Amino acid sequence: MENGIVAQRGLVLLGCGKMGSAMLAGWLARGLPPTSIWVMDPKPSDWLQAQGVHLNTGLPDNPAVVLVAVKPQMMGDALPSLQALGNGDTLFVSIAAGTTIGTLTKTLGEQTPIVRAMPNTPAAVGQGITAIIGNPRASETQLNMTEELLSAIGEVVRLDSEGQMDAVTGLSGSGPAYVFHMIECMAAAGEAQGLAPELAMQLAKATVAGAGALAMQAGETPSQLRVNVTSPNGTTQAGLEVLMDGDAGLPPLMRATVAAATNRSKELANG
Repeated sequence: MENGIVAQRGLVLLGCGKMGSAMLAGWLARGLPPTSIWVMDPKPSDWLQAQGVHLNTGLPDNPAVVLVAVKPQMMGDALPSLQALGNGDTLFVSIAAGTTIGTLTKTLGEQTPIVRAMPNTPAAVGQGITAIIGNPRASETQLNMTEELLSAIGEVVRLDSEGQMDAVTGLSGSGPAYVFHMIECMAAAGEAQGLAPELAMQLAKATVAGAGALAMQAGETPSQLRVNVTSPNGTTQAGLEVLMDGDAGLPPLMRATVAAATNRSKELANG
C-alpha cells in the first residue's frame, strides 16, 4: 500500500468479522505491514491470530486511522473506549450501517475527522462497492486515504451529502439480497419448466454472475447489452415482454423494493 501515513502511525481495526477480515486480508496483500495494524476483537478467529497484527493490546497514541467495523448494536460499547483518540488528527472511518456522523460525533467529539462508509457483502470476495461521505473535519488527504483503504474490498464512490446514504443502503447495501432472490426465482422457474433443481440453480447462478461480469467489463451500457442479445420475435424478447411490463413487471417492482429499503433506512437512522 502506497499510503505511508498509515504504515508510520498505525491503523486500528475495531471489529474483525467477515467485513473486517476481508479488509484486513486486502491491506496485508497490498503490503501494509502487519506490525502497523492493531485489531480489537472479542472473539478473534484462528486466521486473525495468525496474521502477525497487534491483537487486543494497547493502542498507539496517535494512529492515522481507526476503522470501526463492529455491528451497529455494539457501537455503544465499543466507541467510548476510543474517545481519547477523538478531537485530534486521527481519522475515524465507520462502516456500521445506520450509524450517522452525528451519532459518532457525540461520542468522539466535534473536532474529530469522521468518514461514514457503506460497503456491501460482495466485499467479502473483493467485489464490493462502498459509498463514503466525510464530515467537514475530514481533509481531502484523509478522504483519499479512506478510498485507498476501502479499495481493498472493491470500488469506492463519494457522495455529495450524508442524506444520500439511505438511498445507497436501499440500492447497493441491500441490493445483493435482491440479486440472491432473483437467482432463487430464476432457478425455481427453470424447475417449473422441467429442469432438475441442481441444474436449474447452477444455470441461474452462472447466468447472473456472468451477466454481472459482462456488465462491469463491457464498454456498452446494460441497456445496449440487453438489446444485443434480443433478437426480434425471439425467445429473449418473449421473456422481456413479461419482465419489462411497466405495470406488472420488474421496473415498478424494483422501484418499490429500493424505496421500501431506503425508507426503512431513514426510519432506523431517526431511531
